[in-house]
Amino acid sequence: MSTSIDELRKLPLPERLELVEDLWDTIAADAGKLLLTEAQVAELDRRLAAHDADPNEGVSWPELRDRLQKSR
Repeated sequence: MSTSIDELRKLPLPERLELVEDLWDTIAADAGKLLLTEAQVAELDRRLAAHDADPNEGVSWPELRDRLQKSR
């Protein structure tokens, strides 16, 4: 049996949230099966090469997070 999106929209919010969580769990479990495009692989290779060339370039996640919070 197939359920339409219109039927899902009629569900109470808690049920829709539970459905999304369940669906996300199935996506996360299968994430390793998702192949990257050639463009994505090339971009990751470019970023890794840039990091290898200058590992001190950029900022750490905590520093970036702090900067973003201060800029609000």
